[in-house]
Amino acid sequence: MNYYLKISFFIYAFSQLTACSLPQITTRAAMPLIEGGITAINQENDLQLAKDSLPANISLIEGMLINDPGNEQLQLYAAQAYYGYAFGFIEDTDPKRAAKLYIRCYQHTQQVLADYGITQTVLNGTLDTLQNNINSLNKNALPALFWGASCWAKSIDLNRDKARSLAQLPKAVMLMQRVLELDEHYYMSGAHIFFGVYYGSKSPMLGGNYSLSEQHFTQADKANQKKLLIVKLLQAQYLERQRFNQQVFHDLLTHIIQASESLYPEQALINQIAKQKAFLLLKKEDQWF
Repeated sequence: MNYYLKISFFIYAFSQLTACSLPQITTRAAMPLIEGGITAINQENDLQLAKDSLPANISLIEGMLINDPGNEQLQLYAAQAYYGYAFGFIEDTDPKRAAKLYIRCYQHTQQVLADYGITQTVLNGTLDTLQNNINSLNKNALPALFWGASCWAKSIDLNRDKARSLAQLPKAVMLMQRVLELDEHYYMSGAHIFFGVYYGSKSPMLGGNYSLSEQHFTQADKANQKKLLIVKLLQAQYLERQRFNQQVFHDLLTHIIQASESLYPEQALINQIAKQKAFLLLKKEDQWF
């Protein structure tokens, strides 16, 4: 009996293995290398090195997706890479190209969202239908919700001249609201940062809420032990600029520039990006105030 059980198990295991093609098997075996690469790039404090290496990493992930198109984790890694590259190195000098990169970023999340029931039909439907589908999601959907909302909102933000694009923003907000409900600390409290920008970037007449914005930025700053400089950068760029608080705007950006290079080794790259952006924003201080 044991002999036949062993044979049956071997046949089952072999059938599962052969269900995947050789390229798929190779791709999945290489996943730890991608994960290690993400950790390494997050710890990189040389901006030029990071900027030069990210396109090659994106091409590598895209190539792996050709071999394994249904790989959800790779789709999310691709979205994250496009977002980081566009935000960190393209947006300030070429916003039109950045907008296209954010769209590609969002496209990578669509398949993963669809696997959780947030199909394109649902996204194109009514707000009530979308909300009902979102409400059914649990923490397993956090990465898809977070990167879907982040990429979608950035593509909309850089296409503000298109009314049809702006009309989609409430749906992106709904995705991120679910992230906040499921785990407010997910990805360095990214949902709090998102809503700090969302409520701070508009005047109260247009739906902004400076008090809520400040609360979200404060929550994100506290959760990251005041080590994630991008929180202060976005507060200055969106909230303090919007409410014409020049002194706070200036102080926040100066604090970022003067912060220690070793403040947050695990997130050295995003802190270096924050420093670079703070320098550029300070150049616009006289123009804005």
